[in-house]
Amino acid sequence: MSAVESRLAELGLTLPEVVPPLAAYQPAVRSGAYVFTAGQLPMVEGKLPVTGKVGAEVTAEEARDLARTCALNALAAVKSVTGDLDRIARVVKVVGFVASASDFTGQPGVVNGASELLGEVLGEKGVHARSAVGVAVLPLDAPVEVEIQVELTEA
Repeated sequence: MSAVESRLAELGLTLPEVVPPLAAYQPAVRSGAYVFTAGQLPMVEGKLPVTGKVGAEVTAEEARDLARTCALNALAAVKSVTGDLDRIARVVKVVGFVASASDFTGQPGVVNGASELLGEVLGEKGVHARSAVGVAVLPLDAPVEVEIQVELTEA
């Protein structure tokens, strides 16, 4: 077990299977020393645990937890192309999309769920630049979607 997966276990988490693509794309692609993930929905065992808009059908606290799930799914996607999460030199960028009710403005707090999970799991390597964007709707009526970009160490 890698050091990163050991840390996940310490946190009571397990790396899920890679979420299969919903359309014509790959869950993650490597380009040189970087891995770019597709947007990851908060799928758990092939299903969305909650659907709807944050600030309406979904609370900000629920959405924050869903963003953590998205980040965990993103790490699984990274592992699918690297074979080893210990190859992560650092998380470079996180982009979070929040399906928001028209008056909801707490997108940064929701996406903190993903950012904090990456910090808990990767420590200093999990510190990143970030965007948190409110949108009208996401695929499958998901409340949150997160994509990450990571830099890898030399093989």
